Amino acid sequence: MSITTADAPHQVAIDGAVRHLVQNYSPKGSRVGWLMMASILVEAWDLYSIAFVLIFIKEQYNPGALELGLAAAGTQGGALVGALLGGWLSDKIGRRWMFLGTMTMFVVLALAQAFVPNMTWLIVVRFLLGVPLGSDISTGYTYIMESMAKGEREVMGNRWQFMFAVGEVLTLGVIAIFIVAEINHETLWRVTLGLGAVPALIILFLRHDVPETAVWLVQHGRFREAKAVARDMYNDDLAMLPDQDAVVPKPQPLSFLADLRKDPIRWRATLYGWIACFAQASEFSTFAFYLPVMFAMVGVSSLLGNNLVTMALFSFAAISGWVGPLLTPKIGHRGIGIAGFSIVLVSLLVAAGALYTDHKYILPFAAAGMLWGHYWDASNCMTIPTMVAKPKYRGTASGFAYMFVKLPSFLAIFLFPSLFGAIGQANATLFVAIFPLIGLLAAIFILPEVYGYEHD
Repeated sequence: MSITTADAPHQVAIDGAVRHLVQNYSPKGSRVGWLMMASILVEAWDLYSIAFVLIFIKEQYNPGALELGLAAAGTQGGALVGALLGGWLSDKIGRRWMFLGTMTMFVVLALAQAFVPNMTWLIVVRFLLGVPLGSDISTGYTYIMESMAKGEREVMGNRWQFMFAVGEVLTLGVIAIFIVAEINHETLWRVTLGLGAVPALIILFLRHDVPETAVWLVQHGRFREAKAVARDMYNDDLAMLPDQDAVVPKPQPLSFLADLRKDPIRWRATLYGWIACFAQASEFSTFAFYLPVMFAMVGVSSLLGNNLVTMALFSFAAISGWVGPLLTPKIGHRGIGIAGFSIVLVSLLVAAGALYTDHKYILPFAAAGMLWGHYWDASNCMTIPTMVAKPKYRGTASGFAYMFVKLPSFLAIFLFPSLFGAIGQANATLFVAIFPLIGLLAAIFILPEVYGYEHD
């Protein structure tokens, strides 16, 4: 096989091939998109199952508050590392290897949770488990943006919150069955955590024949493979590319930041994505903390009752998560962001007012409104930064954006319970309203409309 060093004509051919692929094709892209979305079920299972079995873990090991907090937050901390590392590796070694590798790691580590001998090992395993979860999101978003046509890729990318809701409902449903069946508490928490390996194994099997994206292959000078993938997926031979491979210089990991600053549209869109990621994760991680407390206020006191009420709320949220992406082509990314953050802001203000005035019966309705808006404002915060990034930086850009989701999620588990106890329920609820306000202002004043955005 002949390999040459990339020169100016090669770069012109590379840019033309990438533009051609991005603008024209989506066949089989929907399958890849849904495979990425399916992996969010796995993340949702792990993130939310732990919340409902911590009571049983505490019962068995009697850990301190710090250990318990680390067990709950460990996956978030690992995902923070995984988002940055996985995004960079996705650009460096390819989308397919990361796609397969992350799910393989999750199968092994999810099963390992079920056999930990003590709290220390549970914390360690859960931190390690977060690494492939964080990596998988950034790799998956990159796959979607390079496998689907404009418009379709954004609707698919915005469905991640719908899949989170479905994962939460499934998790809660299984735990409710275990509670009703009166399964031994140790068996319950071990089986619940270990069950995350089952959907991961199914997804790994379905991903096995997914090819490397043609865009990544083109960007790395692997023209022969790119032609073969494009021929198989799109029946297109990419005639603008030479038949021999070329050595293409690899960009530095943080070069995407300097590249973004050259284009005001892409820079503002990405900046909004980071702010929205932080705002939506903060509003959810803090508000979700005291949902059980709120349910207790209106008379839901049993573990099963709490579980079922939460399941009903997230079933409602799943509807919002499905509707939001369908509306995006009609009202744009700005529209869905403005609407989502506005609904959350109003809902939290209503909830705070109900707590101040002791009208606690309003709280479940305020919670439902908050979740409806949240599943809109969170829908595109990962889609936008990944979509507007240049293909050669796309994995890194996606992972960098996901860091702004995981950082507040990790911190909230430690900081908000103390704040909640220090200033009270009503004041804490009012404090949380700061986050959707920040997101709303960013959607109005920073975000340019980038629905259907294409690179030059």
